[in-house]
Amino acid sequence: MRKGATSEANTHWENWAKFRDKDSCEALLELHLPLVQYHVQRIAVGLPRNVNKDELRSHGLLGLYDALKKFDPTRDLKFDTYASFRIRGAILDGLRREDWLPRSLREKTKKIESAIERMEQERMRSVSAAEVAEEINFSEEEVLTIMSESFLANVLSIDEENKDSDTSEKVGYTIEDKKVETPENLMLTGELHTHLAEVIKELNEKEQLVVSLFYYEELTLTEIGHVLGLSTSRISQIHSKSLFKLKGVLKKYLN
Repeated sequence: MRKGATSEANTHWENWAKFRDKDSCEALLELHLPLVQYHVQRIAVGLPRNVNKDELRSHGLLGLYDALKKFDPTRDLKFDTYASFRIRGAILDGLRREDWLPRSLREKTKKIESAIERMEQERMRSVSAAEVAEEINFSEEEVLTIMSESFLANVLSIDEENKDSDTSEKVGYTIEDKKVETPENLMLTGELHTHLAEVIKELNEKEQLVVSLFYYEELTLTEIGHVLGLSTSRISQIHSKSLFKLKGVLKKYLN
């Protein structure tokens, strides 16, 4: 950000903090609109096509405004970090209230998950999307799409009460103190990293790269496509295949 722009933003923050100035509020909201768009794009990756992105943006804007109202500049925390929790939480909360997952998709998801569980027990190994597709007479692409779109349904509801806190804050709106690690968290994190590393090693080179760029570098699928010289739809397909292979480990820890 340019020096002049930084100075102007600081002035808006001061006017908002001291006087709740409406113009400064609007200026700060506009300044952070790209943050809303960023989270909309990332969350939309795993959603069915029937979900309207404009609705996601509306939820995200409410989260941004909520962050602006509740942000404490005296805390050792960047606003972008704090706002990201609120924006993402507001979008997921809106999706949960609207029951974004169609009944038909829920039924297909259950059918696929049942087949996966049965086949893995019978074969004593992980099964591929192609094997599952053949078992239940779906196309491989359909299996990948359904599992990708339904994966977000396993995200912890942000309406769940935080049992470890005396406040009324919900789990999805709680910012974890990253400096404090409980023995239980250390053990679970270690297990998760070990299991994920084992599965990631089984991914091919492109799948590993897409996973790294999307989840570690936090690029969008379009940006990854530019990096790899592939179309966004092709990157989406690679991402879906990777997620299908990782979902067993991730689902265990999300649940």
